[in-house]
Amino acid sequence: MRLKLALALAACTGLVVGCSSETRELGDPPPPASSEAQSAPSSAPGTPTATEAAATVCGQELLGTLSQRDKLAQLLVVGVRGTADAAQVVRNEQVGGIFIGSWTDDSMLANREVPQVAAESDLPLTVSIDEEGGRVSRVADLLGADPSARETAQTMTVEQTYQMALERGHGLADLGVTVNYAPDVDVSSQPDNSVIGDRSYSDDPAVVAQYADAYARGMRDAGILPVFKHFPGHGSGSGDSHTGAVTTPPLEQLKEKDLVPYRTLLPTGGGVMLGHLDVPGLTQPGVPASISPETVALLRGGVGYGGVPFNGPIFTDDLSGMKAITDRYTISEAVEAALAAGVDRALWLTTDEVPQVLDHLESAVASGELPQQRVDEAVVTVARSKGILTC
Repeated sequence: MRLKLALALAACTGLVVGCSSETRELGDPPPPASSEAQSAPSSAPGTPTATEAAATVCGQELLGTLSQRDKLAQLLVVGVRGTADAAQVVRNEQVGGIFIGSWTDDSMLANREVPQVAAESDLPLTVSIDEEGGRVSRVADLLGADPSARETAQTMTVEQTYQMALERGHGLADLGVTVNYAPDVDVSSQPDNSVIGDRSYSDDPAVVAQYADAYARGMRDAGILPVFKHFPGHGSGSGDSHTGAVTTPPLEQLKEKDLVPYRTLLPTGGGVMLGHLDVPGLTQPGVPASISPETVALLRGGVGYGGVPFNGPIFTDDLSGMKAITDRYTISEAVEAALAAGVDRALWLTTDEVPQVLDHLESAVASGELPQQRVDEAVVTVARSKGILTC
């Protein structure tokens, strides 16, 4: 198939993850050219080079090679218990991403087993993690402990923060991670042990923006996609979305504080995670920001909060273990609602539900409840963030 050939060529020229039997993760340097490759004759006239062939991988071409189910699978990110669980769901369902959580068997990272999981995927696989530092760290035992965001802003310079993130990013890339759900850009003065608390750099939006930018730059420079969270702002929320519904101040107040960091951070590159937040003046009753069309429109357009248009990947927060969602929706319903709202990647914590979610989504597309155009747009956005598309 022409696309698969082009993807293989792109992989060999360092454009996407993986080439032949050797698997490379995002952020790893391309392998040195072999002596055979160096001495190979140039292509005959009229024969496209590998780079030229790879450059033909465009959005419509990619879409034309994927079944409906495979398109939908690319939009899912699921938590895994360990290597065997991850390999099975990738092999059987071709999910687009996996999530390494606190419950994931440590050996998957410690023994560098991510490449064998990624090898089960027809397209590059994203491997995501929550690595903020402080109490939200999944690799402290492997890479050492980093301070919380609040401690970082209180004790380190912006440049030191960048260097810390760069080092941590290289460590993550070496373990096979490609996406980090960090930095947390919530603006908060909550006590350290509250739901956001010391995960926030500061109650000053300017300080949050400075330090979050440094952290995100370090991640990007190490080859890791940073994901800013929790849009449009959890810092002044009424509680913990793990335990129930959370209401924020009205949108007009968020524009003056919580949304300020996004104005400068989004143009720098990365993804955005939506919080399970009820926002007066923005979300509809019973529809938290993570599955809200109005919230996605605010983020994509930018103008509504003084920001810039955003065309990067949008992620949900966990849809399976947080009562702000599970008290209202099944996983299948929440995933459908999120994708229909304009989210690109739906996240939840176990692999067990993947087949039934995909069945549900296929039915939703067939009935028109989940528009085909929306699915295709999300697939292209995800593919672009993975480095698959070259035009």
